[in-house]
Amino acid sequence: MKTLNGKIALVTGGNSGIGYAAAKELRAQGAEVIITGRREEAVRQAAEEIGATGFVADQGKVNAIEQLAGEVKEKFGRIDILFINAGVLGGAGIEGAAEADFDYVMDVNFKGAFFTLSRFIPLINDGGSVVFLSSNVASMNGMNASIYSSSKAALNAVMKIAAKELAPRKIRVNAVSPGPTQTEILNKLGLDEASRKGLDDWMIDRIPLKKIGNAEDVAKLVSYFSGDNASFITGAEVVIDGGMSL
Repeated sequence: MKTLNGKIALVTGGNSGIGYAAAKELRAQGAEVIITGRREEAVRQAAEEIGATGFVADQGKVNAIEQLAGEVKEKFGRIDILFINAGVLGGAGIEGAAEADFDYVMDVNFKGAFFTLSRFIPLINDGGSVVFLSSNVASMNGMNASIYSSSKAALNAVMKIAAKELAPRKIRVNAVSPGPTQTEILNKLGLDEASRKGLDDWMIDRIPLKKIGNAEDVAKLVSYFSGDNASFITGAEVVIDGGMSL
């Protein structure tokens, strides 16, 4: 049974990885889906594959977020589901970190996510759902991960406060926090085959279930949060990492 019939969902960063899988799952559950991304050709191709509407937008720029909100309002009027997924990887040791390292991650993962929520609140129907893509590292303490981990921890704080601020309108706000997930973003690390296998083995060794997650697992959780079965859940973070953060 399709659980999201009649709903309109917006997925930022929906042209690849977890965003693409979530957009595909939301569409399969009956929602009309809008995806965004920074690369026009990738957005166009993904939108065609999913049966979605695509918009080119950079979540790291507030003026682009505001333009996107205006375009969505003009074309769709309102939305019911907002999955704030777009994000980047990046890190550096605290000593010697460059301002550019900090800004690159924070501009998209925190500032961009914050203002995406802020500017889309007026467009979300009462009773709607917001889901943030966080990360299990928000509550972990890995070396050279302070910037990325902080961006996700800040996101979780915003999620909980937004859950309280939007409760009068029955808008639920939650977060999903994956651990290592097989997506294209891992391939962008520039590792050769041997180094990539070494990274995978290193991660698997630290995961009790001894496997790396997949985007479809996360997508199903996003879909669950978006529907009526989760109507009494707000302000929750669900970690989906095979036990890595235990």
